[in-house]
Amino acid sequence: MSWRRLSRRIGGAAALAALALATLGAADAPARSLVPPAPSVFFGVSDQGATADYDEFATLLNKHPALLETFHPWGNNLNKAYERWRETETRPILHISTADDQTLAELITPEQIALGYGDDYLLQINRFFATHGVLGYIRPLGEPNRCLNVWSAVNCDGSQKGGEHTTGWYKQAFRRIATIVRGDGTLEEIDATLAAIGLPPVNRTKGPNPTSLPEAPVSIIWSPLPAGSPRVKGNFPGNYWPGRRWVDWVGTDFYSQYPYWKDLNRFYAGKFWRGMPFSLSEWGVFGEDEPRFVKQLVAWTAKRTRVRMFVYYDGFGPGQNPYDLRLYPRTTNTLRLKARRPTFLQYTEYNAGELPPLPKKEKKTPVQ
Repeated sequence: MSWRRLSRRIGGAAALAALALATLGAADAPARSLVPPAPSVFFGVSDQGATADYDEFATLLNKHPALLETFHPWGNNLNKAYERWRETETRPILHISTADDQTLAELITPEQIALGYGDDYLLQINRFFATHGVLGYIRPLGEPNRCLNVWSAVNCDGSQKGGEHTTGWYKQAFRRIATIVRGDGTLEEIDATLAAIGLPPVNRTKGPNPTSLPEAPVSIIWSPLPAGSPRVKGNFPGNYWPGRRWVDWVGTDFYSQYPYWKDLNRFYAGKFWRGMPFSLSEWGVFGEDEPRFVKQLVAWTAKRTRVRMFVYYDGFGPGQNPYDLRLYPRTTNTLRLKARRPTFLQYTEYNAGELPPLPKKEKKTPVQ
């Protein structure tokens, strides 16, 4: 029996209660930030590319995660992901990468994004979320201060990449992504916003520019590492901060093999993003069974009222997946118990499970 069927039989009352709490608080939250009502936190998990993987994770914890974080390379189509979001009855987090997910080759640079060479994809995202009414979170270019990411401004030896990969270009790329993906204006208004920050107008190459961009019901997450990898001048979170106008949530990633609590505390208290909703956009256990880490992180979350999103990173692929919870039975048992907290919501007030399937494309009849 699938988790969703099981939850409908034995957890319907709890789900309805969570939905009621979320709905009561929805009016208090800013429309764009999509923050759950205080003191609730959206519980989530990463997307492994198949609904069955989500179901296994939910069954393992006896908990339906409200959020599903999907990792996509630049230009990737959203149709298959949309069906997973629907089938799992989740609200999506879309992480956008500029690395090919097979070869890891760079697909587009921060400078190219900032100058409009990737606008076709940004317009596609705006139109998709707006047209289909998908409420979701957009997380562009996460962990920019991790040297292994191609969009980082720093090499792993601590030197600056320069050229198309400066922190300045990263910030401008982030601002352009937020402007176009959010939409909500005529072409002239969107172009004026871009011009005000020194960027060229919308540049659609596959056909004419649209006359206006619909308002997409999305929230933008900015999420560096708490300190920097490597920890060198020019690679700390503040070096990549694009500004409050372009960010709805501040997030970070935190893993058991790097339990640098002082860095996490310092980042949470950062003056630039003081008071903003906070997301643990990725957290996980790696290499060892770490129930104590889970207890500490849940306790840390409970004590900080701005933390409203808690997403476990479950890795990718069968077999050699060191983040798979099934490898860590004591960690799993601890998380299962901690996930019972009523403040960890299993559902968002509106999720993709309420949306219709995409219309099937008609097959073209070959010309005789």
